Amino acid sequence: MTILPFPSQSSKTGQSMILDELIVPAAPQANNRGRYAPTAKKARPLAPAEVIQWLEDLELGGKTVKGIRIEGPGDPLAAPSVLFDLLAQLTESRPGCRVSLTTLGLGAASLAGDLKKAGIDQITLLVDSVETVVAEKIYAWIRPGRKTLALPLATELLVKEQAEAVQALAGVGLDICIRTTVYPGINDNHISRISKKMAGLGAGAMELVPYRHEEGEEELLLDECDDQSLRVLEQQIAADLEVKSGPGDRSIPPPLVEPPTAGQLLPGPTEERPNVAVASSNGMDIDLHLGQATNMLIYGPREDGLACLLESRPTPQAGTGDNRWQALARACLGDCFALLAANAGENPRKVLADEGIKVLLMEDNIEGTVDVLYGGGKKKKCKK
Repeated sequence: MTILPFPSQSSKTGQSMILDELIVPAAPQANNRGRYAPTAKKARPLAPAEVIQWLEDLELGGKTVKGIRIEGPGDPLAAPSVLFDLLAQLTESRPGCRVSLTTLGLGAASLAGDLKKAGIDQITLLVDSVETVVAEKIYAWIRPGRKTLALPLATELLVKEQAEAVQALAGVGLDICIRTTVYPGINDNHISRISKKMAGLGAGAMELVPYRHEEGEEELLLDECDDQSLRVLEQQIAADLEVKSGPGDRSIPPPLVEPPTAGQLLPGPTEERPNVAVASSNGMDIDLHLGQATNMLIYGPREDGLACLLESRPTPQAGTGDNRWQALARACLGDCFALLAANAGENPRKVLADEGIKVLLMEDNIEGTVDVLYGGGKKKKCKK
């Protein structure tokens, strides 16, 4: 895999451009999806080594990176092993650089001390509701662990864990900013309740993000939050928390990855191997590098022959070389004829192929691609 570095951008005076906060999309796994979230394909998450390379390329281009925020395309705490690997590499290569992250907060309470020790300075917690009845209107699904819970149970757990997260994170001395997206008609009358509760638990600041329609969105499900309404809400929360301006467009494009060549024949199910494994961060798209996947979604035929999601299976831990891929093939994917991923190294692809599992590289919708493998729809070319 070849990284194409971000092009140099120097100021007119020739001085280095200072980046107060670089947004780093290094969270490979999602643990939720909003009902009104963009449907457009998100950026591929960067592996820890790619992040370090990107920072080096930026510095070679004259940039000074003073702070790093780990944010998207999934949730950093949904794959803790990847997060702490990245934090360890940042500590070694960028001592003194401020590091923060943005998260929904699931599992944050139990990790609070470890996050502090690993060098996190500040955490932005995504809190759109402190009541389950409101949260159910905002989220399409929430996956606290390896399985998606029924929404009423999941939202109840979310509200509980977010409160515990603020207390635990504040307890170890981390700065906490609450980021709330304002959805007109859903949570706009709920904002002051969020600010009061979060302030009481230990948060120090809050930023409001107005819901906006995506460009080209055909069906407008909600009205947009206008600037005047946002200013009124900011005045309300100012009594409880420091008001910060919304994140806006603070990011610069991450490095591009040279795409593999295309074109190959598609495999099909057999009696011994009827299923397909998928590396996905959000349960809807094939968007993970094989090495970043902490679990595999397993698709296969039901009793009526229709292919659907059967279960999620954990993958072997990294660091064991070829043994990891052999264990993946034998212990996890013994009934799979194919594995779908956004990218994968040549060596694991060879090991899996020797074990009877064809690795297909593509970035596409899961259901449509799985349907193609089982003989439905129009067959698409995938990456080789």
